[in-house]
Amino acid sequence: MEKEKEKSDESKPPLMALNHVSRLCRDVKQSLEFYTKVLGFVETERPASLDFDGAWLFNYGVGIHLVQAKDEDKLPSNTDHLDPMDNHISFQCEDMEALEKRLKEVNVKYIKRTVGEQEDAAIDQLFFNDPDGFMVEICNCENLELKPRGSADAIRLPGDRHAPPVSLPGSSDHEDDTRLPQTNS
Repeated sequence: MEKEKEKSDESKPPLMALNHVSRLCRDVKQSLEFYTKVLGFVETERPASLDFDGAWLFNYGVGIHLVQAKDEDKLPSNTDHLDPMDNHISFQCEDMEALEKRLKEVNVKYIKRTVGEQEDAAIDQLFFNDPDGFMVEICNCENLELKPRGSADAIRLPGDRHAPPVSLPGSSDHEDDTRLPQTNS
């Protein structure tokens, strides 16, 4: 029985968590402003070995890598199209009203919907596009309980190591005590 469990564990991919989402951009600076000012991401340093125009952002345990498009045909042609059934990235939100207010303040076109009818299981959603036409969803999906259809023990939740260490301003790479603590959240 113990050997079966070991064999089963060996077949699981050694993944930890989503690291980043990469987005092609018409204008990296415009996209950088959107992701920092509208969604609260923080620009981080990129490795010097990257010899193309882009920007790295991080917050909420995930990174966004912006890359200047060499071929704009790879970008969505209709930047106003919003269809919740289309490709998108989604961020969990703790205050939907505050984010909706922020979208209004910066004149971002969005659609709002609620999925489900039960008060404790209803999900509020906001859908909008970034400057390049890639759709973003904001939701309060914590209201929805995930019910695995297969083996529940196959689900892995991020541990302490899924987020990179973050150096505080004025710290050096060797001063571990000036890095933000890593939590298991």
